[in-house]
Order: sequence, then C-alpha cells, then structure tokens
Amino acid sequence: MIGIIDSGIANLRSVQKGFARIGAEARIAEDPRLLREAAGIVLPGVGAFADGIGKLASHGFVEPLRRAIEQGKPVLGICLGLHFLFSESEEFGLHKGLNLLAAGATIPDDVPDPAVRTPG
Repeated sequence: MIGIIDSGIANLRSVQKGFARIGAEARIAEDPRLLREAAGIVLPGVGAFADGIGKLASHGFVEPLRRAIEQGKPVLGICLGLHFLFSESEEFGLHKGLNLLAAGATIPDDVPDPAVRTPG
C-alpha cells in the first residue's frame, strides 16, 4: 500500500486515482500512523512553502516521515512536496525544510515570475 500524506495542501484524489489507474493500492493518510503500514509514501503539495511546511508539522507528519525515510521506505515528493525535502526554500523569505535532501529550493534572480521555481 502507498500512503499519500494529507497535510491539507494538495489534490490528493488526483494522486490516488493515478495509482489506482496502474493497479496500485494507495490510501490517503490523514493520520501519520498510517505511514508505518505503507510500503512507500507520496508527499504531494501545492501553494507557498512556509504555509505548507507549517501544515505538514501541525498535522504531525514530520517525525513519522523522517523515520520512514531512515527505514529505507521510498518517498515521492510531488511539486511542493519535493521542496519540503530540501534543507530550505527562498520562497517569500528563507524557510527551513525537512533537510532530508542537502539542497535548497531557490528562485533565480533573472526569473520575474515567482511561480516559476527550480530546485537548486
């Protein structure tokens, strides 16, 4: 079973339907304890980094996610969910990430639209 983290900031049903289409069981994890049962984890996300990382923490997913990664469970970060795994993000100020990937999400100086971001 694939656990899809529900931190209140993503289109979870689209992710779940994608897994169903390929015949994989995926459950939306509103409770962090579900991550223990999952063979793999998906961390989707949309919106602003600071709000998203705050919701991830307030929903209690930070430590269970860290433990799952330490145990070798595969994790797929989608969009903002991938950015959460980085050390930090420069979106609307400097914000700490989960520091699971030693990199930062930066916005290049020559990109006028802040909606265009690159992991850097």
